[in-house]
Amino acid sequence: MYTTIKATAISFKPRKWDKIYNAKQMDTLFRKAAEQQPDLILATEGALEGYVVMDVAEGRRKQKEMLEIAEPIDGTYIEHFKKLAKELETCLCFGFAEKIGQRVYNSAVFIDYNGSIRGKYHKTQLAEGTHKSWKFNSIGKKIRSFDTPFGKAGFLICNDRWNPIIARTLVLDGAQYLLIPSFGSKSRAQDKEVLARARENGVPIIEANVGVNLIASKGEIVGYERGNNKITSSVIEIPANSSQKNARQSEKLYMQTQNIEMHRRYIETIKRIEGKPNLVDEASKGKVLHKQS
Repeated sequence: MYTTIKATAISFKPRKWDKIYNAKQMDTLFRKAAEQQPDLILATEGALEGYVVMDVAEGRRKQKEMLEIAEPIDGTYIEHFKKLAKELETCLCFGFAEKIGQRVYNSAVFIDYNGSIRGKYHKTQLAEGTHKSWKFNSIGKKIRSFDTPFGKAGFLICNDRWNPIIARTLVLDGAQYLLIPSFGSKSRAQDKEVLARARENGVPIIEANVGVNLIASKGEIVGYERGNNKITSSVIEIPANSSQKNARQSEKLYMQTQNIEMHRRYIETIKRIEGKPNLVDEASKGKVLHKQS
């Protein structure tokens, strides 16, 4: 009851305030990653503008500069990557500063292999906090999953990954796998937290962090690489969603093997108890002879 796909994470390190350069580098890395024919490619948080929010918060740059570099969801750069996803015939996901009106959100987008936007998310847990006056750093107010070609998915952006409630909410909303674009801690502690989110919720996770890629499936790390601009690919198994139909199908799959497996174990038990293999006759046919008491 799993959907098997090949997922790729790119530990892309963007250049701050250089949208043109970052878009070109992303294009190059996405094309290189696509040579491995993955179903999905994930790049990091703030990949377009270079995650520059702290430059504004600490007064090194102006709020209006953040508003200028932020990208609307129907902007030129998003359109470029929609076309690229269709050209490469793979799904592209990445983080970027999104402009909505006069506010900017730390956002992530999922573009499918037809070039259609399937999902978008605004970061809901900001390490630096926020204030209503910080229009350059608005906070997300919804935690929702979204449909993809491989089942429902959910985004966690960077600091979100430290909060198990956010991940759990996404899974309760139907997410069957989680995507984490990040530009944060590369510590072993963060590796453990990402794996914990996968194990707590029984779903695979793909994380693309600046400096580390981590891919987890069935509660284990199946892809891991440290360093910048690394391309890491692994097969992940996305579980079927919860439903009576899927439960009965899974039950049927198990029952098809139950008799064979239980008989095999029974034969092994008899051998162990009696300690005399000659007591087992034609085991493959299920005929077991016992000593008469």
